[in-house]
Amino acid sequence: MFDRLREDVRCVLERDPAARTAFEVLTCYPGVHALWLHRLAHACWRGGLRWLARFISHLARWLTGIEIHPGATIGRRVFIDHGMGIVIGETAEIGDDSTIYQGVTLGGTSLAKGAKRHPTLGRGVIVGAGAQVLGAFTVGDGARIGGNAVVVKEVPAGATAVGNPARILHKEVDAARESAANRMGFSAYGLSQGGDDPLVKALHGLVDHADKQQREIDRLVAALRRHGISVDEVDAERPTVDASELNRLVDE
Repeated sequence: MFDRLREDVRCVLERDPAARTAFEVLTCYPGVHALWLHRLAHACWRGGLRWLARFISHLARWLTGIEIHPGATIGRRVFIDHGMGIVIGETAEIGDDSTIYQGVTLGGTSLAKGAKRHPTLGRGVIVGAGAQVLGAFTVGDGARIGGNAVVVKEVPAGATAVGNPARILHKEVDAARESAANRMGFSAYGLSQGGDDPLVKALHGLVDHADKQQREIDRLVAALRRHGISVDEVDAERPTVDASELNRLVDE
């Protein structure tokens, strides 16, 4: 038991730069308290003391703002950061070394009693604030779920899910796309420290790229004119791109 307590404290100190001392973690971190109470409730649940398990879970929710069904299975070194508003359903499973932020729901989409209704998170999964993971599917080891994402299908190991409904971004594919995008002068998904929306950054990049192509076409047309080649038909049919206006529409 004390080994588990030491692991809990150590993982908070490693993952939260605001955590200063072990005593502070022991006394001031509701995510840690919720996990401790859940272990007690889960033991009662497995032992057939279902009402007592639910009462302990209810008490934990009242004390911490974190609702974990006593039937949920939670691994070792799981870090619940802040935690307010988290809901973890009965058949949910959370792998070792995972991190869950405030406002997350690990919910079910089925009303069938006794069936697997909630998601399974692999090892080392990170679920961002406000994300909703709904259904009896697996989120693979090392996967990341972006803040406020709504995930309703399986997430492969090492992938990232963002948006509503969530789009799955694979590490290998992302790396290739990012490299190609950088050659064209923009970031394909924009997963940056600045926290810009990846779809918006991609659209801005496409607009800027189209604007560059427009300028190249203009230079080619001017060169043809200098050499006495008629380009009247090209001028009549050639579309123009107003990059500043398109970028403004994307931001709106």
